[in-house]
Amino acid sequence: MGAIVFNVTTAALMIMMLNCGLGVVGRDALRRRPIPWAAVTLTAIAVGGVLLQLVWSGAMHALDADPARSGWWREFTSVFMQNGGVFGALWNVVTLAVVAALAQWYWGGTLTLGLFIAGIVLPGRIDTLLGFGDGPSTDPRNFAGSSGATYFLGASLALALLTSTRVPKEIALAIGVPVLGLAMWLAQDNGHGLVSVYGFALGAAAWAARTRWRGGNTNSNRLIERAR
Repeated sequence: MGAIVFNVTTAALMIMMLNCGLGVVGRDALRRRPIPWAAVTLTAIAVGGVLLQLVWSGAMHALDADPARSGWWREFTSVFMQNGGVFGALWNVVTLAVVAALAQWYWGGTLTLGLFIAGIVLPGRIDTLLGFGDGPSTDPRNFAGSSGATYFLGASLALALLTSTRVPKEIALAIGVPVLGLAMWLAQDNGHGLVSVYGFALGAAAWAARTRWRGGNTNSNRLIERAR
């Protein structure tokens, strides 16, 4: 029963983030959006990782994030290895594709890739800094999989919606992402929830920086126009 609740809440959190992304991008405008090259790239690598596992029995051993094995590359290659069976791999690849596409249409391709990479390297280090863990995980379930980085990136879409709407229902949906994520972590020790909180926070920092940069450019343009 516990495993079922774990999976249901994890899926519910993803559905909330997808709805946040659709809300901020606009459901009716999806067909007019350009091809999200960053999402296509990440998805292609993820599919390539699955195919590699199918044709090479040693792929997981060589590329996962087992702390007992050396290799600086494992932190990155492990994200594109999947260890949740057929359904888990399909879920991870599809959600990565959709989340990355929505993120690119809001954040842009470069920032989307930056947030995804941050979702790979930051959570473990933040855990250690805050005392939530005693170093690298020793749970084999955490040695591979793209879900952590995907949930991190997806949570940034909740922040995007929160800063883009005044509709109470949408505000509640956006705030519900980090709230549910924190509850999942506290009640289930569900890492997907905690990385979503981190992703929401980094999304806030990215939004503030981008807003300030755009404001600075606008002010500079006004000064140039006045000088003319």
